[in-house]
Amino acid sequence: MLETQAFFDVLSDEIRRRVLCLLLKEGELCVCELFQALDLPQPKVSRHLGVMRDAGVLSVRREGTWVFYRLDAQLPLWAYKVVEFMVQGSAFPEDVQRLDAMPNRPVRCCT
Repeated sequence: MLETQAFFDVLSDEIRRRVLCLLLKEGELCVCELFQALDLPQPKVSRHLGVMRDAGVLSVRREGTWVFYRLDAQLPLWAYKVVEFMVQGSAFPEDVQRLDAMPNRPVRCCT
């Protein structure tokens, strides 16, 4: 169960807010899509994903060597709405543009 303080701790970091916005818009993303969209090194993105997973905000699905993240299905409605409001506020449009411009997406990622 998501604790309120843990959720707001997740929101306290801009990188994590950017990830949440991308995941709400896209539904599910591979780690390689996330670090491409965020224009950040993979280890840094993975560290933030781990924080969000441990807090109960994200869930993980593995498919072979690929790792996919999405908002946890058990995320309370109030927390989901907070993320939804961030997206409605057009938060971080550059990330969406970089993701859309990713060549051969997702065929070439994670290989």
